[in-house]
This record gives sequence, structure tokens and C-alpha cells, in this order.
Amino acid sequence: MAEIMSLREAIGTFVRDGDHLAAEGFTHLIPFAAGHELIRQGKRDLTVYRMTPDIIYDQLIGMGCVRKMVFSWGGNPGVGSLHRFRDSIERDWPHRIEIEERSHADMANAYVAGASGLPFAILRGYVGSDLPKHSDRIRFIACPFTGEELAAVPAIKLDVAIIHAQQADRRGNVLLWGILGVQKEAVMAASRAVITVEEIVDELRPAPNACVLPRWVVSAVCHEPGGAFPSYAQGYYERDNRFYLAWDPIARTRETFLAWMQRHVLDTASFAEFRRVHATTAREAA
Repeated sequence: MAEIMSLREAIGTFVRDGDHLAAEGFTHLIPFAAGHELIRQGKRDLTVYRMTPDIIYDQLIGMGCVRKMVFSWGGNPGVGSLHRFRDSIERDWPHRIEIEERSHADMANAYVAGASGLPFAILRGYVGSDLPKHSDRIRFIACPFTGEELAAVPAIKLDVAIIHAQQADRRGNVLLWGILGVQKEAVMAASRAVITVEEIVDELRPAPNACVLPRWVVSAVCHEPGGAFPSYAQGYYERDNRFYLAWDPIARTRETFLAWMQRHVLDTASFAEFRRVHATTAREAA
């Protein structure tokens, strides 16, 4: 049952070293504030899941939090590579992470299977793909009714899911809307869920196509205005494209990366303080 608490308390309580963890978001509502708190608290040996890992996963990898990443696409969207991710794979820095590459359809269906309490997912996919040659987690089975060959993949079952949303009420029910990925499915597939929100309100007013997560599937709600920055939260703020462009030279070398992380994350006590320091840095660079 959901409790309203600080993000520092929620991460300290519900995320443990060695967890299988998803910090999901799809261009929108990416949980940057929670990712920074994972780094501040020095969480380690995490197996992280994400359909589209971007900058926050680059930061988690570069700061040594990740043991393995399960994903279906990775990059700095609209810009290029994740340099800390590449450095880990190509040069073992700060250590080599394991990777498990899957398709978007695979991961989406695997999240649904995990959310449904099923052991595996079935999909029409991987026909003509080389991924099955490199993964023993992709099997092919015959439909018992038609004989059609289908791909079967293990369900994603998480220890903890982390997402960002627009609103929660004071009982811990959560409302999110706009472009959604697999946030709902990730929460339902997890034993624990930490959700940061833009606003806590007296009453939720869902619109058509919005998603409501009931408080009994939520462990913690944390009030973190701006907690998806530099991604966007529909109805609250736009995507900061300049941040994504600026990240490319910052992350290219270990020295510039570590200096940036020290000043902006490790030396700040909260995401609100990070936003203030980042704004100062941006003014200095202008």
C-alpha cells in the first residue's frame, strides 16, 4: 500500500543492491530524479531493464551502479551513442556490464506477462532476426490450436519498478497521461514500486486514455516537481533538447563525465538542488 515519503527515504527503503530494477519512461516522464538518487546512495549490482535506455542509464552505468542491462534500444535520442555505456562494453570502465538485447515487441510482451503473473510471453516476432542465434532466452513453439510457429520469451519479473507521473492523490493513487510506454506494466510486474510525481492533489480527475495506478500496487509516492527533467511531463514542462545535445561532449571522456557527476549529482542533496546547479552551469556556459 502506498506511502507518501521523500525520494531519499523511498530509494533507501525499497531499492536494494542486486535488485532487478526498471526505471521506465518512453521519451516522456523519464524518472531522472529517482535515477540520481540511486547514484547518490551508491546502489550497486543492479540488473536494469528499459526498452529505451538513454542518458539516465548512461549515468548509472558510468557511476558503477549496473551489473547487467536488459534493453531493446540504447542511445542518446536524436544525438548519438551513450558513451559511458560504450566505455563499459568496449574498455571495461568502470567495469564491464553484461547486456541482454531484446526487441521492443519482446520486452513489451514480456512486461505484460510479468504483470499478468505468467512465466513467459508469446509473440509473432524474431522471424529473420539474428537475435535468436545469440540468446537462449528466445525459443520457438508451435501453437497448440493452429500449429503456427511463435516466439516465446521469459516474462520480466522485477524487484522494483521506478516511474515518474504527473499526479498522485493523498492516498497514493497515481495518474499519468500523454505518451506512455510500459510504465503500467512495469509497476504491475514488480514486487515494489517507487513513483515520483509532479503534484500531489486532493482528487484525481482522469481523462480518456489516461492511466490510473491504484495505491495497492504502489510502495512509495514521492513529490518531485520537475523530476523527469530533461525529458518532459505533458501538461507541466517541455523536453530540454539542449541538455541532450550538451550530454554528448560531457560523457565522451571519463574526466568530464566524473567532474559533471560530482558537481551536479554527488555534491547535491536533492534533485531540486541539481536543477539549481544545472541552471547555474548553463548560464555560465552561455
